[in-house]
Amino acid sequence: MRRPFGYFVHHQGRGHAERCAAIAHALPTDRPLTIFCAADDIFPPLPAHATIIRIPSLFEATGGEAAGMDWVPTPATLHCAPLGWPGIRHAMATIATWFDSADPALMICDVSAEIAQLSRICSVPHVKVLQHGDRSDAGHRAAYDGAAGLLAAFHADLAQPDWDAAMRARTCFAGGLGVDTRVPDRAQARLRIGVAEDAEMILVMAGGGGSGFGQAPLGVGARSRPDARWITIGPVVRDWHATELANIEHRGWVDTAADHIAAADLVIASTGNTTCQQILAAARPWLAVPEWRYFDEQHRKADALAAAGVACVRPHLPSSADAWTNAIGETLARHRPDRQRAMIADAPAADAADWLEALAARLWPTDTPSIPTPHLS
Repeated sequence: MRRPFGYFVHHQGRGHAERCAAIAHALPTDRPLTIFCAADDIFPPLPAHATIIRIPSLFEATGGEAAGMDWVPTPATLHCAPLGWPGIRHAMATIATWFDSADPALMICDVSAEIAQLSRICSVPHVKVLQHGDRSDAGHRAAYDGAAGLLAAFHADLAQPDWDAAMRARTCFAGGLGVDTRVPDRAQARLRIGVAEDAEMILVMAGGGGSGFGQAPLGVGARSRPDARWITIGPVVRDWHATELANIEHRGWVDTAADHIAAADLVIASTGNTTCQQILAAARPWLAVPEWRYFDEQHRKADALAAAGVACVRPHLPSSADAWTNAIGETLARHRPDRQRAMIADAPAADAADWLEALAARLWPTDTPSIPTPHLS
């Protein structure tokens, strides 16, 4: 049995957990994988060689937190490190204890600058999952610069312009990683979700990481294109002043997002990673509207999508009928389905797993776990 891999998974949304599960299934069965996460119910089925250890959240109070320490400054290399939190101490102690006993080959961080730096401090090589955003701050730079490698769950053409050649050379780009990118047949998808073959369908979708789009601007959009059938999936913020025609339907959370995307003539969606990969794989005309995220993650991703020519981007939902008409017209006119499909790798999980194995082999040529030195009492 070879040295294990560790894997920290952020529990906001499901994209981090889905990436982890995809990699877990692609890794060799003799490579143990220990996953640390504050939630153990967000994962798809995992293989037998993967184990989840639940730890307290690093940014949600768990009880017993000390008060009155906010006056102590937070160093620039840390993002969320409040003082006097027993949950954080327990989480870090759990991971550090595992480092000492398991002698891991790698720790994969998806995502936490603090866990990445903990790995380096504990003399464990780490791989940092790379996300879009304005991440030139000291905390992100410490996590990136100290990493053995970087892993990006998107195509290399979606790299930000501020990522230099040296940074890209250390990065494994795996477009579609963690997402089921199989595209249902359009006609069958429409049958399953109850949309007529000849209807123009506009899909609005938001992911699970935020509160979703506002009802009022969507109502204006539906009024601007009254002959289309508008369907929303995911969260929608209810506005008391919203007025809607009968051509818009709010379906909330559904288990058939892939069918809805395949059935759509045009998709209006935010730019979360899972959403991006599903739309690109289906090669649908896409009006991308980024939601608020830390470090402007979705805005920088929207910039990358626009630069690659795979989405039409607006900073927010159009605010008038004319603006909706112009945005939809531009989206349809600029649609490049072949370019969109090229963003998805044939086997992204296998690519990522092979890269991780090659990295581990470079770091540990013999891959023989060392015997920990006994602690003297």
